Amino acid sequence: MPANTRALRLRQLIDDDASLRLLRAGDTAAHAAAVMALLAEHLGGEERRLGSEELHERLDADLEQLRAVGFELKNSARGYVAQWRTAGFLVRRASEDARGETYELSSHALLAIRFLDDVEAPRQSATESRLASLAAQLRQLAIDTDPLSQRRLERLRRERERIDAAIISIEAGDDEPMAGARAAERVRDLLAQAAAVPDDFTRVRAEFETLNAKLREKIVESDASQGTVLDDIFRGVDLIATSDAGRTFKAFTDLVLDPAVSGEFEDNIDQILERDFALELTAEQRRALRHFVATLKGRTSEIQGVATEFARGLRRYVESQDYGRDRVLRGVLQEAMQHALAASEVVKPYQRLGFDLALTGVALKSVGVLRVHDPSEFDASSEVTMNETGVADLAALRAQARLTEIDFDELVEQVNSVLAEHPTATAGEVLAQFPASQGVASVVGLLVLAAVHGVVDEETERLIWAGTDGVERAADVDQHRFVGRIT
Repeated sequence: MPANTRALRLRQLIDDDASLRLLRAGDTAAHAAAVMALLAEHLGGEERRLGSEELHERLDADLEQLRAVGFELKNSARGYVAQWRTAGFLVRRASEDARGETYELSSHALLAIRFLDDVEAPRQSATESRLASLAAQLRQLAIDTDPLSQRRLERLRRERERIDAAIISIEAGDDEPMAGARAAERVRDLLAQAAAVPDDFTRVRAEFETLNAKLREKIVESDASQGTVLDDIFRGVDLIATSDAGRTFKAFTDLVLDPAVSGEFEDNIDQILERDFALELTAEQRRALRHFVATLKGRTSEIQGVATEFARGLRRYVESQDYGRDRVLRGVLQEAMQHALAASEVVKPYQRLGFDLALTGVALKSVGVLRVHDPSEFDASSEVTMNETGVADLAALRAQARLTEIDFDELVEQVNSVLAEHPTATAGEVLAQFPASQGVASVVGLLVLAAVHGVVDEETERLIWAGTDGVERAADVDQHRFVGRIT
């Protein structure tokens, strides 16, 4: 490919691709870093979709923290979300569970975030597990694609001989199981491959949405002599499922939803997590491995529902004859464009025509911005009550304080009084001589004092006290003993 052709193609790609736009979002590198961090934190982890209000609330809190450490972020969360949706970083959809809208990352945004993750923490390019996995896949591919059955048999026999030799080695006790750093490294490599699978679902959904739009476009643009798409839909053909993307996803779905495959998958995961080397994995890695099958099933079901809804929508679009009106509108628009093209030869685009055209559109606003006028809000006819201030009652203030805070001064005096007669005293012995004047608050205060100024024995002790309501209560606790005067 000539350099100039490649340069033009890459310039177009850089201008149009949303993932590249996200990498250079904003005017500065700091702004791009803030955008990437916010999107990855709230929509790039286990939570892939959030309601609009919840997303706005979370982003507003993070924006305040980012501004406090020097990031210049002048817009609000609602304004940034609108910008990111327009730029192709976010996808907005109607909520299926309740009224409102949800946001999720676009496939382009996921690609940009994963790219930066790899740059920040690059994976090891040459590992034993990666080479072993590649060798196993190449070996199986060579067997499956060999056109000569004799060679396939020879390869399978050699594979059987290798397995038999391994069995003999294990039976003789000469083979040690993989463990330690090697096993942990292989699990991490598997997790690195598995991390890309949930992102693939987003790309599959985007492919189905693009395919649905292209099929509708073909229906509108095709004439009576080229109605292949229409004929297929009328015959009941599911064009979404029979597309390349649909067939690929169906093969993946059949494998994920196969009870035998998923059951074996989960059993293997449980066994791996019980091994000693699993302790070398982080809590997040173990959680991702344990929930991997459930995540696959949930996202698979979601994409299946999307594909089914697109197929039903296409069929309704055709059977209701709505495409006929769209064809008429398309014809009118093309005719107007032809007249405009002819007029452009004699009339400049900026020439005043002296004709005012009233726009048919109206400015749309949310119903939420409207407020009903309530005259009672402005009614000041009631008289203002004046309350005279008085002298504070010290006893009442003390009583109020005892309702909200533990009286430690009183408890210290009681403990010291008991210790004046005995060398040591437990919390129960103090309560027996001085009943809990504040109910359970006095009991808690005694235990706190004993934990700080005394010792806690292994024996248990029953504490009995009367609550502020006069009802007697009891609790068994570790024996808390005071061993010296509290100063």
